[in-house]
Amino acid sequence: MGDMMEKSLAERMDYAARRKSEMNCCQAVLVAFADRLGKSEEELLRLGSGFGSGMGTMEGTCGALVGAIMVSSLLSPDGEAMKNSRVIMPRFKELCGGATICRELKGIGTGKVLCSCENCVRNAVRAAVETLGNN
Repeated sequence: MGDMMEKSLAERMDYAARRKSEMNCCQAVLVAFADRLGKSEEELLRLGSGFGSGMGTMEGTCGALVGAIMVSSLLSPDGEAMKNSRVIMPRFKELCGGATICRELKGIGTGKVLCSCENCVRNAVRAAVETLGNN
């Protein structure tokens, strides 16, 4: 991928969406920020491995949102992570049709998909970058 430090928000979002085909939503968000997190891709894949598909059950929080909060937690100065979570979560919800739970986003039970996995990943990256900046 090269140096993501110079990548625009759109490029970072597209990278995460492309990587989604190889991994779960949480992992795709984490690897999109590998350049900023100082962790290997292998470490990030392991960190995010249990958070795909709504924490493995589709009943939990979308893995992409979990990934964005993990990114924020790793990059935020002391005491700022919770404050940033309070910005990221509602922004993600707004971008994703009003939901944060995997099964609701995927339309399980309603038949109405609110946001595809690829767009959840894009929106999680957007919410994180809007909150934390992209440098």
